[in-house]
Amino acid sequence: MLKLGIFGVGHLGKIHIKCIRQVNSVELVGFCDPNEAAAQYAINEFGLKRYNSPQELIAAVDAVDIVAPTFAHYDLAKESLLHNKHLFIEKPLTETPAQAAELTSLAADRNIVVQVGHVERFNPAFLALESVPLNPMFIEAHRLSVFNPRGTDVSVVLDLMIHDLDILLNIVKSNVKSVHANGVTIVSAKPDICNARIEFENGAVANLTASRMSMKQMRKIRLFQEDAYISMDFLAKKSQVIRLHNDKKGAADPNALMELDTYKGKRYIEIQVPEYPEVNAIKMEIETFAQSILEGKPIRVGLEDGMKALDLAHRINNSIVQ
Repeated sequence: MLKLGIFGVGHLGKIHIKCIRQVNSVELVGFCDPNEAAAQYAINEFGLKRYNSPQELIAAVDAVDIVAPTFAHYDLAKESLLHNKHLFIEKPLTETPAQAAELTSLAADRNIVVQVGHVERFNPAFLALESVPLNPMFIEAHRLSVFNPRGTDVSVVLDLMIHDLDILLNIVKSNVKSVHANGVTIVSAKPDICNARIEFENGAVANLTASRMSMKQMRKIRLFQEDAYISMDFLAKKSQVIRLHNDKKGAADPNALMELDTYKGKRYIEIQVPEYPEVNAIKMEIETFAQSILEGKPIRVGLEDGMKALDLAHRINNSIVQ
């Protein structure tokens, strides 16, 4: 049984508490949060023990779950690693790439499991494509949300776009060549809307838009590659693969093909809707974290992943022309 403590019992922290309690291999020992209102709610609603300092909580557990605001990530993570505690830390990993690099160096000297909370990796829309060859040369992403003051301690890039940056870097197996971005600050002290164009050394190009000032919700990524168009809808938790075949032999169902006349001659369109069972993504990522510790299974989203996404997010922030 893994003894786990949680830092931060605000909006997302409450969701983590409910999910942790559904994982049989994990015992939620208690929490630490300086916010009195949030702390009292956690005590009254969940019957959780409150620890008065990070050091007290760290000493009582095998692992910690950091769901505190981003500005607190580095200090809490460093303290946990110095005491050889396994670590689950919500995105973004830290405020700065330098802080992330220090944590990575610290963890490398210890036999510690560190997982970063890039939850879209556990979305059925993404998981359904595990067996689909992905080699996109153009990627388009839109992540739009209605305004919520909870995330305004960071820019929309670190708040929303970083989800798509993590997926992008996981799919495109090439180094980033250049970054161009524009952003607008509307009601926050930092950009609320951003569009970024990312070019990779292999020639792939990604165009990403993130907004927390939209009238509707949207979380979509579209991939365009030779002979295929692939879409992921993270809100609907569904994906679609539209593939072009030179003949009917390569199709899963030759009778379901549509003919298309192209400059290369007659080709055949196949539409597939790969499926993955409905899952609770946060519960699943906590389960995989526990399995990495207790069973030695590979870490699904490690420190290097979190650091790469954070570094690219900062390159975008630094490129914004307002």
